[in-house]
Amino acid sequence: MLEKSLEHLRDKNNLLAFSAGVDSSALFFLLLKNEIDFDIAIVDYGKRANSSDEVAYAKELAKTHNKKCFSKTIHLEDKNFEHSAREVRYSFFEEIIRDENYENLLTAHQLNDRLEWFLMQFTKGAGVVELLGFEFFEKRDNYNLIRPLIDTPKQKLLDFLKNNSIRYFEDESNSDLKYRRNRFRLEFSNSLLKDYEKGIIKSFEYLKEDKNQLFQLHIIKQIDELYILKNSNSDIENLRAIDKIVKKLGYIISSKQRSEILRQKEIVIASKIAVCISDKEIFISPYLKLIMSKEFKEKARVLKIPPKIRGYIWHKNILNQI
Repeated sequence: MLEKSLEHLRDKNNLLAFSAGVDSSALFFLLLKNEIDFDIAIVDYGKRANSSDEVAYAKELAKTHNKKCFSKTIHLEDKNFEHSAREVRYSFFEEIIRDENYENLLTAHQLNDRLEWFLMQFTKGAGVVELLGFEFFEKRDNYNLIRPLIDTPKQKLLDFLKNNSIRYFEDESNSDLKYRRNRFRLEFSNSLLKDYEKGIIKSFEYLKEDKNQLFQLHIIKQIDELYILKNSNSDIENLRAIDKIVKKLGYIISSKQRSEILRQKEIVIASKIAVCISDKEIFISPYLKLIMSKEFKEKARVLKIPPKIRGYIWHKNILNQI
């Protein structure tokens, strides 16, 4: 299964999101073993005593195996740390992808992470799309996000590292139960996988097939990062479509933001992405607040383009393509 997933990466420009932990260290050496070309990128948040050692290890591995290593050091406030860290991390990765022309971003999420996410979403109230938020392949606007280990249990990665005497670092925060995800991992997902691994893997396969049959994305038009979708007149289907497109633009919508989208119809998410629902269409684009000409605004009004979308269209000069 793993070797088959790695074949998708052969002869491609791959960037591995590296942390020096169990999962990314295992993926690093599995890629080497399977002769897959890749470089690595690592972010140091300065939150733990050994974080600088992890960066040094990443650079050492890169030098030893003739890989490029991109690193970034940043200090974040404790408030909403995990959310902020994810935004900084992916912004850094996407900047590298643009500058260096990588095709794929590889993350080391594995089966335990997938089940943990599933259980967390299940307890919050979620549909099929949200429950299956972790997939092997996700198409983003200018790259592919690929999780080669998504069907591989963490224990197999640990066994691989130990059997091959490969060094890795333990993140002590992964045992801190103040983080909701850790509670789900330590109290539920790990023990379930220990006893029911094969059935869980098979269930995810069936659920993915069901999701593909149930949900079809109806894109009327895409121009750069502007998406115009068909309004299905179903709140659930519209939210699924919006969730998928916003994720392509690099952001994951919270349940509170979903409620606000339906309530307001025209909203800016995290000061970054505009989502506007009209009677027949849904407009989604990056949000830009710019000074526009009166002539442009009048044409946009006649075309019934929502005000929050107009800044991006003005910036890209694509009004005549709509």
